[in-house]
Amino acid sequence: MKRFQRPLSYALLVAPLALAACSSGNSDDNLPTNNLEIRLQDAPGDFQSVVLDVRQIEIHQKEEGDPDGWRLLPFQAQPINVLDYVNGRSALLVSTDFDPGKLKEIRLLLGPDNYVVGRDGQRYDLKTPSGQSSGVKLKLSKQSLHQLPGTYQLLLDFDVAKSVVERGNWKPGNDKKERYLLKPVIRVLAQDIKGGLRGTVTPAAALPQVLAIRSSITPADTFSTSADVAGAYQLGALPSGTYRVEFFPSTTAPTNQASYKRITRTGITVTNDQVTDLGSTSLQ
Repeated sequence: MKRFQRPLSYALLVAPLALAACSSGNSDDNLPTNNLEIRLQDAPGDFQSVVLDVRQIEIHQKEEGDPDGWRLLPFQAQPINVLDYVNGRSALLVSTDFDPGKLKEIRLLLGPDNYVVGRDGQRYDLKTPSGQSSGVKLKLSKQSLHQLPGTYQLLLDFDVAKSVVERGNWKPGNDKKERYLLKPVIRVLAQDIKGGLRGTVTPAAALPQVLAIRSSITPADTFSTSADVAGAYQLGALPSGTYRVEFFPSTTAPTNQASYKRITRTGITVTNDQVTDLGSTSLQ
């Protein structure tokens, strides 16, 4: 498999993640083999498509900085439109046997064909900052993975709105390849974080965006998504806590209708293992 020579490097949460496994003896030969699943979901931005040219996925299981700690996972190189995986949907990227031990980092190696399709229907290449060659590195947080019949599940939560950055000096008529930079913002979550929010926003024609802001911590955490064509939305893998949920239109109302409004709901409680249903929220 050909490796792209200049993929992006981006490091997040800094503590190693321990994968606990039972042993039936003192020999390494007696350690059980578990299954590792890696999934991708998206918190979308204002685009029709956001396509990542994912070439390889690797994990690191040795001490930080050890170049021999990387293991290539079985993954078919492919373009992935992350906007296909919103409102509770996720893409299964990897499912493979996994030896017990410590999983400290994940690395995505990207090819050169990353791009977005804007609301104007135009394709714009996604440029990655120069001088970076070690891949999109994601360090894992200090949290225990939930083991479901021998399966460890990790969710890569890709935030499009924060990851696709428009150059400040770009203007219509300039080279389309120079409009956007790709600076991935990706949370790595254990799938046992099952808290969530769902509901509907009307009118769906407002193309509603949804922000869930966990105000019970400092600094506040922000999670985002957008409603589908029916106005439905769902945010998954939310830590428990108290949230402020903001709903806002991404377009304007027709001249013969009332203007769309931005709505804020406060004091929303999210509990692990439960999805809080907020019902219907009107922007008019």
